[in-house]
Parts: sequence; structure tokens; C-alpha cells
Amino acid sequence: MENPFESGHIKNYLLLYVSVVVIMILFFIASSLFNDVDEIDKKVFNTEVKEKSTDKNIEPEVNASSRFKLLDKAY
Repeated sequence: MENPFESGHIKNYLLLYVSVVVIMILFFIASSLFNDVDEIDKKVFNTEVKEKSTDKNIEPEVNASSRFKLLDKAY
């Protein structure tokens, strides 16, 4: 295998590298130009305060027969 620095082929490698970078830059510019950015609407939050019902007759449900069984001893 020949040394590319001695045989003059390094120009071809540099040209290949530069061409790949230029193509990447062109694709980036093209994608940013044709990318349509929609205008974002401002979000409006509901500022009305709802009163909580004060019904104290409602009790939470207690499930006596649970699906899970606790261990007798904690490890």
C-alpha cells in the first residue's frame, strides 16, 4: 500500500472530505429554508375557581378483600 502523503493522493482524500462537508451544509440550508414554521397560538388557561362540594357524607370505599397479601415478616 502506498503512502498517500508521498504519492500525492492526499489531495483526493481532502477533496472527498470537503465535498462531503459541503453537501451536508447544503442539505442543512435546504431543510431550514423549506421548513414551514407554523405560528404558535398563545395558550389561555381557565382562571375561574370552582368551589368544592362539602358533602361529608361520602366515604371512600374500603376494599376488605384485597388482591394482594402482605408478607408476615419484613426482610
